Amino acid sequence: MRTVSVTGHGEARIAPDSAVVRVAAVHRADGVADALGGADSAAGQVITTAGGYTTPERIATSSVQIWSDHDREGNPAGFRARHSLTLRCDDIAAAGGLLSALADAVGDRLEVEGVSLEVADQSAGLRAAREAAYADAVDRATQLATLAGAELGEPQEVVEGGVAAGPVRLAKAVSAAASLAPGEASLTSAVTVTFRLR
Repeated sequence: MRTVSVTGHGEARIAPDSAVVRVAAVHRADGVADALGGADSAAGQVITTAGGYTTPERIATSSVQIWSDHDREGNPAGFRARHSLTLRCDDIAAAGGLLSALADAVGDRLEVEGVSLEVADQSAGLRAAREAAYADAVDRATQLATLAGAELGEPQEVVEGGVAAGPVRLAKAVSAAASLAPGEASLTSAVTVTFRLR
């Protein structure tokens, strides 16, 4: 039995509907305890402020660090502490408001590490991307069958995967700003199909 195997690629355009905000509370002091205490105080302000924009279970510490600080000549200049947090918002507009509120509440002790816009429920977009990938596979296989002087028969095997056109997960990175424009990003899929040739 003659067969032909092809990998089809599909893409679905979709708008992000949620945001992940990564920030850090930082503080410099002459002693370790004071540096940690200042960072902890600023982190407390971050957590309190974030509570007005998201739920407690979506606020998490990602790391706490402390290191020796130095001046421009390389001389010891106390210690610097950093308390990093990840804040997840179900609403992009809320994430923009959160950034503004954090800047007001924490001031110079706040560092914004980045904001990622994501799709909370990717099922519909992935389904559309798979459908497009399968249609692409049929189109490719039909052309190859014609070139081989045959007709395309029934599919014998379907495998999701192959050489993917891009990552299935959507995570669109944006610069940190109070006004977040979601824009549009893509979900991609690849489907490998083996068809019988008649």
